Amino acid sequence: MDIAKVIVDVPASSIDQTFDYRIPEKYQAIIAPGMRVIVPFGPRKIMGFVVSIVSHSEFSKLKNIEQVLDMTPVLTEELLELGKWLANHTMSLSITALQAMLPQVLKSKYDKEIVKLTNEPLEEELEMLFAGRDVITFDEFEQSNISYYQLQKAIHAGDVLIDYIVKSKITKKYITMVQPVREAYLLEEAYVELPHQAKKQKEMLAFFIQHPEPVEMKKLLAILKTTRSTLKALEDKNLLKTYKEEIYRNPYDDESIQRTVALPLTDEQQDAIQPINEAILYDKHDVFLLHGVTGSGKTEVYLQAIQQVLELGKEAIVLVPEISLTPQMVNRFKGRFGSKVAVMHSALSAGEKFDEWRRIHQKEVSVVVGARSAVFAPFENLGIIIIDEEHETTYKQEDQPRYHARDVAIHRGENHHCPVILGSATPTLESYARATKDVYKLATLSKRTNNMPMPNVEIVDMRQELHAGNRSMFSRTLKEKMEDCIKKEQQIVLLLNRRGYSTFVMCRDCGHVKECPHCDIALTYHKNTNRLKCHYCSYEEMVPVECPECNSDLIRYFGTGTQRVEESLTELIPQARVLRMDVDTTRKKGSHERILREFSNHKADILLGTQMIAKGLDFGNVTLVGVLTADSMLHLPDFRSSEKTFQLLTQVSGRAGRHELTGEVIVQTYTPEHYSIQLASEYNFNDFYKKEMGMRKKFHYPPYYYLVLITVSHENKVKVVQTTQKIVQLISNKLNNTSMVLGPTPSPIPRIKDRYRYQCMIKYRNEPHLRQYLHKIVDLFSEETRKDELFISIDMQPYHLM
Repeated sequence: MDIAKVIVDVPASSIDQTFDYRIPEKYQAIIAPGMRVIVPFGPRKIMGFVVSIVSHSEFSKLKNIEQVLDMTPVLTEELLELGKWLANHTMSLSITALQAMLPQVLKSKYDKEIVKLTNEPLEEELEMLFAGRDVITFDEFEQSNISYYQLQKAIHAGDVLIDYIVKSKITKKYITMVQPVREAYLLEEAYVELPHQAKKQKEMLAFFIQHPEPVEMKKLLAILKTTRSTLKALEDKNLLKTYKEEIYRNPYDDESIQRTVALPLTDEQQDAIQPINEAILYDKHDVFLLHGVTGSGKTEVYLQAIQQVLELGKEAIVLVPEISLTPQMVNRFKGRFGSKVAVMHSALSAGEKFDEWRRIHQKEVSVVVGARSAVFAPFENLGIIIIDEEHETTYKQEDQPRYHARDVAIHRGENHHCPVILGSATPTLESYARATKDVYKLATLSKRTNNMPMPNVEIVDMRQELHAGNRSMFSRTLKEKMEDCIKKEQQIVLLLNRRGYSTFVMCRDCGHVKECPHCDIALTYHKNTNRLKCHYCSYEEMVPVECPECNSDLIRYFGTGTQRVEESLTELIPQARVLRMDVDTTRKKGSHERILREFSNHKADILLGTQMIAKGLDFGNVTLVGVLTADSMLHLPDFRSSEKTFQLLTQVSGRAGRHELTGEVIVQTYTPEHYSIQLASEYNFNDFYKKEMGMRKKFHYPPYYYLVLITVSHENKVKVVQTTQKIVQLISNKLNNTSMVLGPTPSPIPRIKDRYRYQCMIKYRNEPHLRQYLHKIVDLFSEETRKDELFISIDMQPYHLM
C-alpha cells in the first residue's frame, strides 16, 4: 500500500509535522513528492504538499487523499530538502517555507482546464473526451473513466497542458496559428484548380506557397485584408490548418533589445574570473566576494561567468536588489543571452510572474534575473548563483520565513556543487570579514573599466551655511555648480536621503509633536491632502490649526519630502527641468522605466529622488551628484547606521562621470566630521572597515557576535512585559557565559495598531543548541499564541531593529 507523507496548510506550530494519507488506486501511478494535494483534515478539506512516499505507516486507520492538484511536481526534491532546512534555519513553519518558493498564482483559489496543444489525434479515450474542442474543464476529465496516468503521459509528451484559471483571470495566453497541411507543389496544384472568383482564397494560398512556415492568424488576416471565412474554406479543403499556441506574456520586448557580445576583460577582471571559471569547470562550491568600485565592470564578469555555465549546459540565477531591476539591468542580460532569460520581480502582474516561473519549471530558460525570491527558481542543474549589490538589506525577508537570500544561495550552491558570487562596491562587514579570513575568496576590482578617475567629492557643512544666512536646503556651492552644469547642457542627479526621515508636525512654542493614538509614532504630514497619516496603521486626521498642548498657533511641519525639494528647486533655478522619482511618482506600472527613459533622452536636467536612484543607473551625461541630507540615517536606533550611510554615499557618488565626462559630488551634511561621511568622500572602504569593525567589536555586534531578536506583542501591556521577562529568564539559564541577553525593553516603536511590543536581544558567539531552546520556548507558549492572540516572533538575523 502506498502512503504519502503530507505537510498540511495549517500555519500552527502544533501541526508542524507530516501526516500520513493513503494514496487511492487512481492516483498511485502518478503521485510524486513535490506535488500539491487536497486532503481531509478534521472536518475540513485543505491543501498539502507531498514530501515523501512510503510503503507502510505506524497508524492503522488512514484517510484517503481526496484530490491531486498537480500532474507534475511544483517543487523539486532539492527544493523540498531546502524547505526543511529553511524552516529550521529561520525558525518558521515547514508549510510557510514551502509556500515561499511558489508563485502567488499557485496559492490562490483557481479552476483548472486541460488545453490540447497538438493537431495530431490523442489516445482514443482522450480524443473522445475533447470531442473536437481545444479546451475542456478538469472536472470533465475527473468525471470520465480515463486514468490519471494517461493524462500525465500526454502532458509529458507535450500534447496537452493544464491551465490554472485564477478567479476568472486567465493566467495563460494563447494565439491561433495557421499553417499549410500539404507540400508546396500540392498547394500550387490546388491554386490552379481554384475557381477564378475565389480571389481571396487564391491570395491566401499564394501567401503560403511563398512563406510555408506557420503564421499568426490575426497577422495573416490583416496582411491579406480578409476574414475568417476565407481561411475556413481552405481548412475544409484540407489545405490549411489552425492550432493554438501558448504565448508567454513577455514583460520585455525581446525583439527591440540589441544583442551584445563579450567585451575584452581588463587584467583585474581576468584575475577575478579565473578562479570562478575553475570552480564552474570542476563542479566546486566556493563563495567569491567580488569587491569592485562602481563602474569597475562587475556585470561583465557575471555575464562571462554565466556564458561559461551555459556552455556546460547548466543554469544560472542572478539576484539583484528590487530597486536596481531597471530596464538597463535587464537589457544587459537579455542582450547577451536573449530569450534564455526569465525575469522575476514585483512590478510584474501575477500572470506574468506565473509565466516566467513556468518557463523556468519547464526548462525553457537557463538564466533567471530577479529580486530576492528568485533564489528559489526551480532549476535542477545550477552552475552558478550571483548576488549583485550583496550589501542590500532587501535580500533579507522581513516576514515569515525570515530568510536572507545570501544564506539560501550558499546552501543551494553546496547542494549543486557550484560557485556563489557576491558582488558589491561596499560589501557588508560580515561578508568582508569572512573574505579576510578566507572563508570566502576575495577578488578586487579597484579601477573603473574606462580608467576614468572616481568623481571628486566635496563635503559642505550646512551649519556654516545657516550661520552665513543661507536658509534654503541648497548650499551656495551646490546651487552654483548646478547652474554651471545646466549651462553646459550636462545633467544632475540629486539624492534626498529620506530613510528614517519624514515630515512631521511640531509646535514651535512648546515642542509638541503630533503622534498616532494607536502606534506611538509621529504622524507624517501629507501636503497634497493637508492631512496627517500614520504609516503603520493608516490612521489619519486633519492638520491641527493650533497646538493641542499649549493652544499656540505656531504649528509647523518639519522634514523635507521630494515634493518640497522640487518646489524649492524651481524657485531657486527656474530654468531647470526637474524629474522626480519617488514612491508617489513610480506607483503606476512602467512609470519607473518611463522616468529613466525621459532622463536619458535629456528631457530633464535634474533627476531628483530617494534611494531608488542611488544604484545601478548609468547615464553618460551626468556630471554632478548632490546629496541633500547625508546624515539623516546616522540618527536611527540601528547599529548598522554608519555602514548604511557609507554604502549609500559611495553608491550614489558612483553615478557621476561614468563615461567621457569627469564627475563631481557635493555632500551636504550637519555632521561633516563623522567618519562614515569623511571616508565615503575618499572612497576609502578599507579604513572604514577597520574603524567600523573596532566599533562592532567594542559593543559586541556582528560580525563578532550573532544576534537574535525576539519580539512579543499583545493588546495587554502587562501580559507583554511578563511574557518577555519569562522568555529572558528561560533563555538566560540555557546560554553559556560568553552570551548575553538584553531586555526586555519596549521596541523602538512600542505600539502598532493598539498592540504593545516588547523585545529582547540575544548576543552570542557559539550556541550550537540555540535553535532547539528557542523551539521549546515557542512550544511552551503555543497554547496562549493560539487562544489568546499572543504573538512571538523570532528573527535569527535581524536587519530592522524597529
